Amino acid sequence: MKKFVLIALITSFVLAILLSPFASSWPDGLEKVAEDKGFLSRTEGAEIWEKSPIPDYTMPGFGEGAVATGAAGLVGTAITFALGYGLAKLLMKKETIKA
Repeated sequence: MKKFVLIALITSFVLAILLSPFASSWPDGLEKVAEDKGFLSRTEGAEIWEKSPIPDYTMPGFGEGAVATGAAGLVGTAITFALGYGLAKLLMKKETIKA
């Protein structure tokens, strides 16, 4: 089972790095509706979370482009895996952990 998780994690990292730069640059659904309804301009410059670790799906310090987007995909995948793995460990029965 540990070998499967490791292979799946490595595969996820590779896909995140290689495929993230090809993500659509078009706005997501919520942003598109805000644009169509005319209230998107009221949010410009008003950051919800000013210290976002990965703003606009680009990794700070990598500039703009494929490398920054791939790095953001890698970090996002790692964070998601760590949270999911940690949650799974917390929710597992104690008998299962001993095995």
